[in-house]
Amino acid sequence: MIRLTLNYKKQQGVALITVMLIVAMCVVIASQMTNRLQMQMQRSTNISFNQQAYWYAMGAEAFTKRVLITAFKGEEDVTHLGQIWAQGETTYPVDFGEITGEIKDLQSCLNLNALRALPNNTQEGSSKKAPARLALETLIINLQLEGISQFEAESMADALTDWLDADSRISSAGGAEDDDYASREFPYLAANNHLASVNELRVIEHFTPAVINALKPYVCVIPNSEQHQININTLDVEQPELLEALLGSTIDEAQDILNARGEEGFETIEKFFNLPEVVKIENIDDKKDQFVVDSEYFTLKASASFNDSFFAFNSVMKITNNKYVDVISRTIGRN
Repeated sequence: MIRLTLNYKKQQGVALITVMLIVAMCVVIASQMTNRLQMQMQRSTNISFNQQAYWYAMGAEAFTKRVLITAFKGEEDVTHLGQIWAQGETTYPVDFGEITGEIKDLQSCLNLNALRALPNNTQEGSSKKAPARLALETLIINLQLEGISQFEAESMADALTDWLDADSRISSAGGAEDDDYASREFPYLAANNHLASVNELRVIEHFTPAVINALKPYVCVIPNSEQHQININTLDVEQPELLEALLGSTIDEAQDILNARGEEGFETIEKFFNLPEVVKIENIDDKKDQFVVDSEYFTLKASASFNDSFFAFNSVMKITNNKYVDVISRTIGRN
């Protein structure tokens, strides 16, 4: 009788331990399921917040189109910094967040894709350098970077030309093509096409981080366009170095020209060329084709926040006949 009682108690102990193990397993499984459910709910919330931030940013793009069309209704033939689009960075509060945007004229900077315009970047039937090529070289030199001379500036322009042109032939001594890039530790090939971003200079021969950072305020990329027409009305008055390079003038002459422009700029390109400060520039007639007073390419740098989610992008827009605005490029990210 005593033996049966002991066996019964042992079985009760084993059963209790088994029940406890089962309960423990259920608790662990339930805990994991709860964690996964919470994670999935948080993921869904984040996706929802990110999507809302995205649509806020897209709203900034739609608003920019309306602003540009409105700006040119009364002034169809001139673009200047006194118009409503040129308000600098602006922030608008929205529900649970904010939208920030800044519109800039892409014709107030040197389009690097313009160096692809002609073979070897020279004018046809002449060894004379094309204006965009000459402006880039002069700008690099005028920035007075340490260790950068005329030779280095020409080599950079050569390498950029080879990166842009459609063939695989080295255009000049400082150029670089597929063989130069394929022999690197991490090999790649030359694009032989338009630049997509100024940051692409990082993979082009001779361009160093110091040079690229110094150039960024003055250069830009118009997608799939070799246009080289600078709007004299929208050049930054605090950055006369680009105008200095375009005109081949001194920095003081370039600054005087920008100071004489006024907030609403020049109504016609002739008024710009008739400025006494411009008339005295050497060989000014050879440089006139570079300048306009009306722009058709603009860029929007926009960002939006919703709760703790953020979204940023850059849009390039083209205006046609002052009536239609087309987004020709959109890049996700702050740069």
